[in-house]
Amino acid sequence: MERADVAVVGLGAMGSMAAWRLASRGARVIGFDRYDPPHTMGSSHGQSRIIRSAYYEGPGYVPLVREAFELWRALERESDESLLTMTGALMIGPPDSELVSGSLLSAREWGLEHEVLQAADVHRRFPRYRLRDDEIAVYDIAAGFVRPEKGVAAALGRARALGAKIHTNTAVERVEPGEVHAGGKAWQVDHVITCTGAWNAAGLLPALDMPLEVTRQCMVWFRPRTPSLHTPEAAPVFVHGTTGDAIHAYGFPSVDGETVKIGVSDDDTPQHPDAIDRVVHPADLEPAVRYVGGALPDLDPEPARSVICLQENSPDRHFVIGTLAPGLTVLGGFSGHGFKFAPVIGDVAADLALDGGTSRPIEQFAPNRLAKVRRT
Repeated sequence: MERADVAVVGLGAMGSMAAWRLASRGARVIGFDRYDPPHTMGSSHGQSRIIRSAYYEGPGYVPLVREAFELWRALERESDESLLTMTGALMIGPPDSELVSGSLLSAREWGLEHEVLQAADVHRRFPRYRLRDDEIAVYDIAAGFVRPEKGVAAALGRARALGAKIHTNTAVERVEPGEVHAGGKAWQVDHVITCTGAWNAAGLLPALDMPLEVTRQCMVWFRPRTPSLHTPEAAPVFVHGTTGDAIHAYGFPSVDGETVKIGVSDDDTPQHPDAIDRVVHPADLEPAVRYVGGALPDLDPEPARSVICLQENSPDRHFVIGTLAPGLTVLGGFSGHGFKFAPVIGDVAADLALDGGTSRPIEQFAPNRLAKVRRT
């Protein structure tokens, strides 16, 4: 049986960063992924992911995202890659919506630089957007987007350079404390970190008795009629709660200079990750087409391209981070808003694996909180 200090199972956003952070501390690391990351089979693809500071999901996230910014910049320096682009972010909705009020709560509690803009102010400063008269926007200054495929590749490249043994196209058959079985071999380890994304919910880890669900999401790209309105310098990333407290749409400036990515989260039907329909159907495109027709009229409503991705959700839409048993840590439940945190979560995982605990504020993400949901 081969030997290592820590095994990382799943090498997408969280696993690649965990491997990098562990290897940077001198740990003997092995990593496994059933595909060859970065790939399009999970949740870490699509050219761009939002990173923002005025976190509407709760002020407790702010210290982690601040540290995530620092680690993204560190990864850029180590890998000589451009990964993070700052654009600011518009959090758009009615004044009493969770999106707007939650963003303001985090901004005010942590003294984050921000502005509150009326609908006319948004259109004047950022002409591509159209808000309803009853909507406002919180302009989060310290925000932008990260390139997911480049980020995963950079982290894995650094992990390999620091001595990590990375096994791609290698399915893991069994995980238990102190032992991993994959590709017909067994490895003895001091600690296992499982971060298999959508496959966390598919029964890979028997100890992971948690009510996690996978949903199918469609990302759609549109061509702008006036490209200058959609550059990173002219167009902040945004999240738009279009009705009440529902968070429906999100989008980016043009990353490739030719198209603009928009997502509308409207399908919460549970899926199995091995049975996902990855074909994009007209019904998948319709919500985004309808949205851009009203809120982003400079975009040609005929989609230029589209792709399916997976989202692994916890019942309360907060993360699942912690030790399940001695020698066994889980990272999961990122619920569509975890990618921006990947480097700091990878570093938290290194804390848990090598030190037995962490000083980072992760109490709200404890896995045992979901056991109560399962029992009810």
